[in-house]
Amino acid sequence: MKIAILFGGSSYEHEISIVSAITLKRALGAKESAFVYIDPDREIYIIEEKNMKSTYFSSREYKKAKRVRIGKGDIYQASMLGEKGLGVDIVINLIHGRDGEDGKISSILDFNSISYIGPRTSASVVSYSKRLTKYFATGIGVEVLPFEMVDRDDERREPSFGFPVIVKPDRLGSSIGVSVANSMEELDYALDVAFEFDDEVLIEPFIEGIEEFNIAGCLTSGWELSIVEKPQKEKILDFDRKYLDFSREEAVSEAVIESSLKRELEETFQKVYDPLFTGSVTRCDFFVREGRIYLNEINPVPGSMAHYLFDDFPEMMKRLSQNIPLERDIKVNYSYIDSIRSAKGKA
Repeated sequence: MKIAILFGGSSYEHEISIVSAITLKRALGAKESAFVYIDPDREIYIIEEKNMKSTYFSSREYKKAKRVRIGKGDIYQASMLGEKGLGVDIVINLIHGRDGEDGKISSILDFNSISYIGPRTSASVVSYSKRLTKYFATGIGVEVLPFEMVDRDDERREPSFGFPVIVKPDRLGSSIGVSVANSMEELDYALDVAFEFDDEVLIEPFIEGIEEFNIAGCLTSGWELSIVEKPQKEKILDFDRKYLDFSREEAVSEAVIESSLKRELEETFQKVYDPLFTGSVTRCDFFVREGRIYLNEINPVPGSMAHYLFDDFPEMMKRLSQNIPLERDIKVNYSYIDSIRSAKGKA
């Protein structure tokens, strides 16, 4: 089976995607992998395995690589006889943020009938916006923290639930543009920072002592769930820490929690995942406070696919590739048009 790892994209998380792809290459150990890089200008290149190093991209050496395009059923490279398909069986969408998680890539792959591991377009739309994620969670009976939205033209910025608060761009991950504010002065500054990345910003109460847990998984022939991780971090995980977090290769330790809490976290994850996120390896970040579980974020393209949370990640990916949801095949026979033409007596 030939896998194409698709990474890069026009995104603030472009560099994170490069690191994820390099890490995933090692984690999968797949000899038949192709590495397809979308640069910030959305030009697409096929990258040789030996060149899968961060400096190859930062130095712009990748521009010497061969161009490819995504087409019907495959990824194509120019040849002396026209174009030649790479023979890709399945694509792994590893583009973080815009392009990869907003629905663009999933739409292109669906349109071209290419099988892929990653969120479908509807899942991308829901999870790319923190506001829509909260609406979705509430709709399926999963609790979320209270929140308010502010856009750059709003005159009133002070939250109704008081300070401290956490400020997040609505459509961005990797903790970019995220700040904690303890006063109105700090909030104004935090909003100005967040508005550098998005026109809409989400504000939540920052609650001391809240516990955070991560769990990832997917549906193959049955549920495949990761361990429950309790991240060890400061108040918020900043961009630099997340950058390193995405590049880690070693397995992590399972959280020491009561079996009842573990079971409840797993059940909540399953409720979020199925059916909207089928076909992807998704990671959900949860808060736990006084025994109640709150969904924080959905990560349908987690850093390096959250491989470090699974015992048999390469085998799980093989199983997932054999259980990808397919679009319904629609047959068009033009009977409606023919009936109209016949009724009007036209050939």
